[in-house]
Amino acid sequence: MNSYTAEQLTALYNYKITLARDNFFQYRKLINPSIKINWFVQEIADKLQKFVIDLENGLKPMLVIEAPPQHGKSEAISDVISWIAGRNPHLRTIFASFSERLGIRANLKLQRVYSKKVYKDIFPETKINDKSTVAGVAHIRNREILEYVDKGGYFRNTTVQGSITGESLDLGVVDDPIKGREAANSETTRTKTWEWMTDDFFTRFSENAGFLMILTRWHIDDPAARLIANNPRVVVLKYRAIAEDDEVHRLQGEALIPEHKSLEFLLERKSLMGESFEALFQQNPSIKGGNLFKYDWFKWWKVLPTIKYRIIVVDTAQKTKEQNDFTVLQCWGYSTDGNLYLLDMLRGKFEAPQLRRDSKIFYKKHNEKIGIGALRYMYIEDKSSGSSLIQDFKSEKMKIKAVQRNIDKVSRAYDVIPYIEAGRVYLNEDIPFVDSLVSEATSFPRGKNDDTIDPLMDAISITMDKPTNSLIASMQDN
Repeated sequence: MNSYTAEQLTALYNYKITLARDNFFQYRKLINPSIKINWFVQEIADKLQKFVIDLENGLKPMLVIEAPPQHGKSEAISDVISWIAGRNPHLRTIFASFSERLGIRANLKLQRVYSKKVYKDIFPETKINDKSTVAGVAHIRNREILEYVDKGGYFRNTTVQGSITGESLDLGVVDDPIKGREAANSETTRTKTWEWMTDDFFTRFSENAGFLMILTRWHIDDPAARLIANNPRVVVLKYRAIAEDDEVHRLQGEALIPEHKSLEFLLERKSLMGESFEALFQQNPSIKGGNLFKYDWFKWWKVLPTIKYRIIVVDTAQKTKEQNDFTVLQCWGYSTDGNLYLLDMLRGKFEAPQLRRDSKIFYKKHNEKIGIGALRYMYIEDKSSGSSLIQDFKSEKMKIKAVQRNIDKVSRAYDVIPYIEAGRVYLNEDIPFVDSLVSEATSFPRGKNDDTIDPLMDAISITMDKPTNSLIASMQDN
């Protein structure tokens, strides 16, 4: 066992103090010695540090963090608020939640942090009123407001829909704006919450203010969804209790923090909670009592209008076994009146040689077709067998673009719902496999198969007047 002299221990402590001022992860470890370290804690810390640096550089960052309950997101937000106050005690922060109790709890936690010796060592210039040491200084310290002594900044907690008239802020934080399912299912409540954010909260922002929201999802039309839809600058971090696909740090089916919430525990919760688990733990809110796409939203064409151009969208499956996904190729036409028309579709479970052959035939068929709008590109997801197709077809001088999908399927569905609901997507009864598309769409996200949905959503994102967030990463030119 190593033994250190008093001088060495002091030097080590001072070194950690110095690190904590400039590194949020190191700050969290020092201010919370009992914190359990894992990739999730590290990643959240890194993302929040970037947010802070962007805030300090006047970049007006907007960050939404979606994560399951009891996974430490609120603690991380409390820590980043105190870190920001230490680095920038002149900044004015307003914290809002659906519950007055949550706001008071956040306030009292900050008071405890600011009173710690270690915090005072890290940030000696950031103080709150303490009559034993700051006698006679009239800086407010109560359960609603903490003013930083002689610095001009403050922390104020309030409730969503609460009054903030006359206040100004440099950092706005919203922690769970919706109380629960009953409130989330109320359109009146959702609208009032959104109007409070737009008419009251955002109007108090300074020129370079930042915005941070942390929540668990209850509804597809909650304030987070409206914010994301209305502001392309919003960065979204989405963490699911159980991985739905292979990720950088974990494989499909693995728990987010297994040492905290085991997979066995989560699966038990899933069996008990059903739809609520998908919303709160998986960040997959759905329309209460129904699926995301409605049959009546789709229109049906018999005579094509003038087609401005056509595209082919391809979604390839990884395997061909019975339980695995289908490969789907769709040809869509974008009309001069701004709508999208399904012209052809191929669906099947293909081994690599057949996939390459049939995809090439499908491309050639539509590339050679004249009198209906030129074929622009074949868009292929750059993943698994699709990556091989991209390389092969580019070498043959075919018009190919690679597509990177960096957000999940349900989130992409929210992006395109307005276009389908508005009647801008047209199908035809004679198109091969159109019944599969309709069946999968109207049962999504609960249906057995959803392989036709990805190319449908990609086609909307690619062709519509204002591209959605469905394709986060670039569509790379050949």
